[in-house]
Amino acid sequence: MIELSNIKKKFGDALILDDISLRFPEGSVTALVGPSGGGKSTLLRCINLLEIPTSGSVQVGEHTITFKPGVSVPQASVQKIRCETGMVFQNFQLFPHRTVIENVMEGLLVVQKWPREKARKRALDLLEKVGMSHKTDAWPANLSGGQQQRVAIARALAPSPKVLLCDEPTSALDPELAGEVVDVLGQLAREGTTMVMATHDLRLASQIANHVVFLEAGQVVETGDADAIFRHPERERTRRFVSSINAAQTL
Repeated sequence: MIELSNIKKKFGDALILDDISLRFPEGSVTALVGPSGGGKSTLLRCINLLEIPTSGSVQVGEHTITFKPGVSVPQASVQKIRCETGMVFQNFQLFPHRTVIENVMEGLLVVQKWPREKARKRALDLLEKVGMSHKTDAWPANLSGGQQQRVAIARALAPSPKVLLCDEPTSALDPELAGEVVDVLGQLAREGTTMVMATHDLRLASQIANHVVFLEAGQVVETGDADAIFRHPERERTRRFVSSINAAQTL
């Protein structure tokens, strides 16, 4: 379970997130949607503390950290939260000097200190899950964007995180390659993987998410069941956003 309470985030004098409180139950899939600059990616990165909130609290599993302006947080506490999360980035972020299987094994070997054979078996199992077992010894430069993202998903899942965080996982891909990633994430959702994703891709959000949070100007405009938000949003601002994205994605 993940809980954000009264999260505020400032960059200098700019208020990026304004008193956000959200709860993500275990096994849920939540899509963070909204216009660019609305705070989606910043909120996502506050969950695993790639961005440190200015104030508020973050709970992931059994670990909770409270933040106050001007008060630093012990790195050991930050690491406990990060160890409970896996992150899938927009631009894959694979190590170019490591093969596919080495990319998936790297965190297990370096951070988790797993024995090499145990890490290799885990990596092979995950590459099979994401449909990349035939590219075990390939280099990232020789993969398509969709293949690279599927390897990145396997890498994020390697340490068995409590939650998978996805930051615009399909935005760097053309529609066909994005479909590969949607299929993999959909399978993970059906298996009960807890996910929070920031996305402009309403196909991804509507097919996979069971809950949607619409953000604008650092505030939560509307939350609710995914089908209700996409078909019958209550707020006029949400209706206009959903209509504009639907129109753009049918061109």
